[in-house]
Amino acid sequence: MKIEVPLHIMDHYVIITDSGRGLFDERLADLHTKVKAHLDAEQRQGCSLRYVKVFLSDIANQESLLRQSPLMTECLCHAASTIVQQSPTGGVKIALLLKTSDSIDNFTLHSLRLNDDEIANFGAYVQTVMLFDKYLALLKAEGLTLKDHCVRTWIYVRDIDTNYDAVVKARNDVFRQHGLTADTHFIASTGIGGRTSGKHVCVAIDFLTAPNISPDDVVYLKALDHLNPTHEYGVAFERGVRIALPQQYHYFISGTASINHRGEVVNVGNVVRQTERLLENIAALLADGGATMADVKYFIIYLRDLADAGDVEAYMAAHFPSVPRIITLASVCRPAWLVEMECIAERER
Repeated sequence: MKIEVPLHIMDHYVIITDSGRGLFDERLADLHTKVKAHLDAEQRQGCSLRYVKVFLSDIANQESLLRQSPLMTECLCHAASTIVQQSPTGGVKIALLLKTSDSIDNFTLHSLRLNDDEIANFGAYVQTVMLFDKYLALLKAEGLTLKDHCVRTWIYVRDIDTNYDAVVKARNDVFRQHGLTADTHFIASTGIGGRTSGKHVCVAIDFLTAPNISPDDVVYLKALDHLNPTHEYGVAFERGVRIALPQQYHYFISGTASINHRGEVVNVGNVVRQTERLLENIAALLADGGATMADVKYFIIYLRDLADAGDVEAYMAAHFPSVPRIITLASVCRPAWLVEMECIAERER
């Protein structure tokens, strides 16, 4: 049977937030109306929902209400989803990042979580290994490997200033066991503050898998005149990655902060200057793969201090007014980093 491939594949990304007022169930109803209208419009263009990322302000009290709501049961339940507490700014309780496309999706999102019954008294190191083991079992069942088919992770760390070092050590150990080293490659990633509804769970991970790619389809983005290799300060992730698909390049830029080519924090104490520098770093990474900032589809912005939201929003509105973005309260892995960003870009081949 012949499969018709669209001449121009359309991947659409949109960020939809609640109205910023009312009780949580009222905000869910508001979002239900907005999301249904968006998905109906996308369907008329031949696009359907591929995945959704949900950012909540209080996951312990909100997740069960979300899962029972028409927003989830009627609109979002047919696609992969991830839910994390990273409080959106601006008085918003719930924000959504939705991806729709008119083609077969080349990527699979696995959102893996632990519950309190699973973890006993285990800390961040063991919890991280447990999550990787869950993912490795999924890969093995499909005949895939961590080294060749995982293209992106998001690691959410509760109380990141306390637990991040254990998460880093666990990831380093898992990668070493599976042949990912500084001499081969690592995986693009964001390691950031975030939490799930488990009272004692301190790590959660989202994994993005590309089942049909080969090593020749992958280019790791370095921009060594702007950023140093991460292994130089003991962590194991790639700054960014370009995936070649038949008609497009997809760029996944890891969580990026105000850092220089020696691994030093730049512009300590100045959130606007840090924003400027990290965007310069992102532009350099994209250029390393033949793309520009004009190819960016959205930004996710993480702040350590909610009071910085206004300054960062003003900067983004002035310099990237048409690019969707969400600003969340989520501590970055080094205390001196006041802001971090990640993005996805796409470009025709």
